[in-house]
Amino acid sequence: MSASPRLEGGGRLHFASLGSGSKGNATLVSDGETHLLVDCGFGLRETERRLARFGLHPRQLDAVLVTHEHGDHVRGVGPLARRHRVPVYLTPGTWLSGKLGEVPHRHWITPQSPFRVKGFAIDPVTVPHDAREPVQFRLAAGDRRLGLLTDLGHPSEHVVEAFRGCDALVLECNHDVHLLQTGPYPPSLKRRVGGQWGHLANAQAAWLLQRLGLDRLQRIVCSHLSEHNNRPELALEALVPLLDGDDSRLTVAAQDQGLDWQAIT
Repeated sequence: MSASPRLEGGGRLHFASLGSGSKGNATLVSDGETHLLVDCGFGLRETERRLARFGLHPRQLDAVLVTHEHGDHVRGVGPLARRHRVPVYLTPGTWLSGKLGEVPHRHWITPQSPFRVKGFAIDPVTVPHDAREPVQFRLAAGDRRLGLLTDLGHPSEHVVEAFRGCDALVLECNHDVHLLQTGPYPPSLKRRVGGQWGHLANAQAAWLLQRLGLDRLQRIVCSHLSEHNNRPELALEALVPLLDGDDSRLTVAAQDQGLDWQAIT
């Protein structure tokens, strides 16, 4: 992995991806002073290595926000919290799954109840996914808003209302329906991934993006692409028509390379 540009300045909202996909997910969000990590699906050493690429030590993190208990989102949360004393914010349902181990500095969050971590106002939003008490997050620093919206089986009206008005959006484009149907997964897993409580298909992501509106969005990031059931070009093909063929606002968060710092101006 090549070195990533370092975060510059304070006050502006920035975000980056340590990696996104079925093998691990983690998203950095910063205003230059407060540094948040949303999920940590990589082992401790790999997380430390990927953070170093962004010029950050784990002890510079002000919090880890957890969306749900699946391994590709929480594998490194407990070790990171124990080794580096990072506070962890999560729902009671996620904690009661028993998947995180001991977490010394634990803070409960309640879906639809905003909370703050230093300079950030954070809205945890309930989403339809097959976990104990899953949420996704809308984060605001000053007058800029970032939506992190992955791991949902369908774009519910509640989700549409909650994520309108964002300046940037990290949006799940998990699978192409044809590739999922003809791919190597067993039938039970295909039903789970493509079901109402699984993951968004490219076409569903496009439908949701259209409902959310595009006028305000500066950056749109396709995320959580399936290794077996999707390809970056297919995700982009689904969304580019909504942008009148202009893909300058659109990018993909990769599993290995992640995504360099993106500034919301």
